[in-house]
Formats: sequence, C-alpha cells, structure tokens
Amino acid sequence: MAKAIESLKVDFTKVRTGRAHTGILDHVTVDYYGNPTPISQVANVNLLDSRTISVAPWEKKMLNAIEKAIRESDLGLNPSTVGDLVRVPMPMLTEERRRDLIKVVKSEAENARVSIRNIRRDANSSLKDLVKEKEISEDEERRAQEEVQKLTDRFIAEVEKALQAKEADLLAV
Repeated sequence: MAKAIESLKVDFTKVRTGRAHTGILDHVTVDYYGNPTPISQVANVNLLDSRTISVAPWEKKMLNAIEKAIRESDLGLNPSTVGDLVRVPMPMLTEERRRDLIKVVKSEAENARVSIRNIRRDANSSLKDLVKEKEISEDEERRAQEEVQKLTDRFIAEVEKALQAKEADLLAV
C-alpha cells in the first residue's frame, strides 16, 4: 500500500503546474530499435528557460520519433524540431487546462485507491486460505481482516490528502 502512495506521488509530479521541469518527460517513451525506451535514455533533456524544455537526441535519426512521442503523450504538449534539437514550450495554464489537469490528477488518485483495494482483497483472500488450511482460527481471521481494513482506510486517507494538496497547487494562480 505504501508503494501505491509512492507511485501516486511520482505520478503527481508529472502533472505540471505551469513551470517547465525535465521530470515531465520521464514517463514518455520512444521506440528505440523496437524497444520502448524513456526519452531520458536516448537524449539529453534540459531546460532552455522557465517555460521551455530542450531535448537533444544522441542519434539524429531519433528527432522525429522523439517529437512524435511527446506530441502523442497525454501531456498536451506541442514540440517543434529546430535543427538537431526538439523544443517543448510549456503553454500557459488557462482555467480550462487547470480543470483538465485536475481530472487527470483525480484519475491518478482513483487508480491508487483501486490498487490499495486490490491489496486488501488479496490479503483477505490469503486469510481465508489460512482458515481453510486450519493454520489460523476464524476469530484470528476476523481480527486480521479488521486490521487490514484499518490499514486500507489509513492509506486511502493519505491518497485523499495528496489529492487535495495537488488540486490546491493546480488551482493556485
């Protein structure tokens, strides 16, 4: 469950708040000799200024593939190739774009909640198996299920707290 929270926080860092940072492109993959490879492993990713990211591929033939991968990602970015460099300007955040980003953030939070609930389901089924094999009593199973539920509630509350913080960050002008 802690890993689900960590994954959620990593996903939240990818949702930008108007300023450019190289971590935005971390999850974007490009086809490199038939293998999906993160952009950071086929190019240098740097900041040109506070609103522009530059991507300099190590192989010139990767320019178009990198530009296409960034354009087709779910980030809503519009890269352009200038010589042997891909420039990725960050658009200003409009109210509509902020609402769209909040929808993305809520979707990520829901995925984290589902992941936590799946862990709870797996733990409860393991407890049922232990009862069937007579390794624990039914009372012990019930107590353990209550403990698992308390953990689940605590981690889902953490997801909600992280979601509210990110929403407030996105709505701040």
